[in-house]
Amino acid sequence: MDTFPSLEQALRGRTAEAVVIGASAGGVNALLTVLPAVPRGYRLPIVVVLHVRSGRHNQLVDVFQQRVQIPVREAGDKEDIIPGTLYFAPAGYHLLIENDRSFSISCDAPLHFARPAIDITMETAADVYGAGLVGILLTGANEDGAAGMAAIGRAGGMTVVQDPEEADVDVMPLEAIRARKPDLVLPLEKIKQVLLMLEKA
Repeated sequence: MDTFPSLEQALRGRTAEAVVIGASAGGVNALLTVLPAVPRGYRLPIVVVLHVRSGRHNQLVDVFQQRVQIPVREAGDKEDIIPGTLYFAPAGYHLLIENDRSFSISCDAPLHFARPAIDITMETAADVYGAGLVGILLTGANEDGAAGMAAIGRAGGMTVVQDPEEADVDVMPLEAIRARKPDLVLPLEKIKQVLLMLEKA
């Protein structure tokens, strides 16, 4: 695999405004490894799009609220995006980021057999936040997220992909790497460091 810059090099000169994380198969465990490291008072909003069956979402909010130090909630239609909050996309709906930095939800057809689809959230977030967006793609079993990460990269945002060799299912990370070389390919322990360093960027 090509060499990648150090975390310090990748973050130099960046000002992060928001983080979008996508995951599918194996994603809950990966998120439970990464997100508890986020400290109380964290300034960035973190938006998570996880492929889950309808009806499981509120359980996820409860599980993560017990394990992370920032507020956790389900993203709601027309709701303003609040800094320092962890949002989960609602099961059964696509989640879009609007120009006024609010959420909207959609019942449009599934993309890559998924609703919510990671690509839709990442692409709309890239349009809004541009270079201020950080996209992180974790383990998963299909190509959802590859186009979204590419859109973030084209908009000047930072792209981080979980090391496929560590991922529970490597398809999603590999597809993202194939679509557009990310800024960083990292194991989960290093992705935790990125989240902490973004707080100071």
